[in-house]
Amino acid sequence: MVKLGVLNGGADSPGLNAAIRAITLRAVRQYKMEVVGVLRGWRGLMDGLFVPLTERDVEGVISRGGTLLRISRTNPYRHPHGVERLLENFKRLGLEALIVVGGAETLSVAARLWIESKVPVIGVPKTIDNDVGGTDYSFGFDTTVNIATEAIDRIHTTAESHDRVMVVEVMGHHAGWIALYAGLAGGADLVLVPEHPVSIDKVCETIAGIHERGRDFSIVVVAEGACVTTDKAPNGMSTHASNARDEFDEVRMGGVGVQLGKEIEARTGYETRVTILGHTQRGGSPSAFDRVLATRFGVAAVDLASKKKFGRLVAIQGNNIVDVDLAENAAEPRNVPREMYDAALALFG
Repeated sequence: MVKLGVLNGGADSPGLNAAIRAITLRAVRQYKMEVVGVLRGWRGLMDGLFVPLTERDVEGVISRGGTLLRISRTNPYRHPHGVERLLENFKRLGLEALIVVGGAETLSVAARLWIESKVPVIGVPKTIDNDVGGTDYSFGFDTTVNIATEAIDRIHTTAESHDRVMVVEVMGHHAGWIALYAGLAGGADLVLVPEHPVSIDKVCETIAGIHERGRDFSIVVVAEGACVTTDKAPNGMSTHASNARDEFDEVRMGGVGVQLGKEIEARTGYETRVTILGHTQRGGSPSAFDRVLATRFGVAAVDLASKKKFGRLVAIQGNNIVDVDLAENAAEPRNVPREMYDAALALFG
């Protein structure tokens, strides 16, 4: 009997349990495979943390947030003998394929293991940031946008009641997809993203223009990694909540909204308040779209495993589920294109 492993790494994302469920049910029912869950991402594969997955284990999990396999941001290449331990456990367990569900960093490890050690991996893109190359969407993104949009809708009412400028900081790390989609859906007056820098002068000019036209409130949505330049910070305000770096050399972001709010109030004189949505964006039940997308991805990944098509990444392009080269797309982040941002600018202000 073929033994299939499934691992999720990085940060939690709505739809992970739906993906694990689909992988398990497809593998067991269609191909009579044995499925093994790897606990806590790459750390679990290094430390030998495994759990069998059966149909009973995934009953009722499609609507649950988080992940029943737990998760960690572990990079085996940063641990002494990490890769060797990982390979030993892979062989000891008798795995014949490994489905890796993750964002850019987790998938980059999978790609490297495939290229350098020929570990039979298949990638599935999950991230609320929606920044994995080769796919139009990663599951988790839709849920996050819905949560952020609802928050913006609620903030509209208090902004209008108090004649305030309201700054809403959303997640996204180095990509502005959450900010752009939630800002458009929530009717924001300005959206600031990491990919396309903007000066604080331009931000304040836009807000002043809104007030001059007779509306006494405005909504600014800012991505946590947005680049907002000032005279004192020509390369952009600090977006780092901490200078400590994780095992993928990434810093924890957050706080640019607070800096932005202070600058707006100081320069315009308009009362300004800041809301940082933080981890509320990635918690709770996944949306119907994310449940279906995660399910489609999971089914397709198992089908690839059955055909021994390794080193591939499951993706959605248009409405079609396809597979693309894992190594190429794990190395190419998906950013908000200039033309898309410019088109959105026409609706702001």
